[in-house]
Amino acid sequence: MKETIGKAISLGLGLAVAGKEQVEKTIEELVKKGEVSKAESRALVDELVLKGEELRQHVEAMARERVHAILGENRLATREDIARIEQRLEALERKNHTGN
Repeated sequence: MKETIGKAISLGLGLAVAGKEQVEKTIEELVKKGEVSKAESRALVDELVLKGEELRQHVEAMARERVHAILGENRLATREDIARIEQRLEALERKNHTGN
């Protein structure tokens, strides 16, 4: 079963990320081919779905970290920066209109 899990994980990581239904479909094919018993199939589906979710979260965290690093390196304005500048601009415009 360990080898089958390895195969399923290798070809199934993308499937696990794609969704539980796709994982179940793939495992059903393995059951039909006799590579996985019906009893093992439920545990395998659960494991692949869990690993897929963990992988998705890990990839999202890495992407978020990288985006923040890029923004920091390039000193690009964030939404908060722009909102703060807009507020200052509005305050200056009000001050200028009342000062004239």
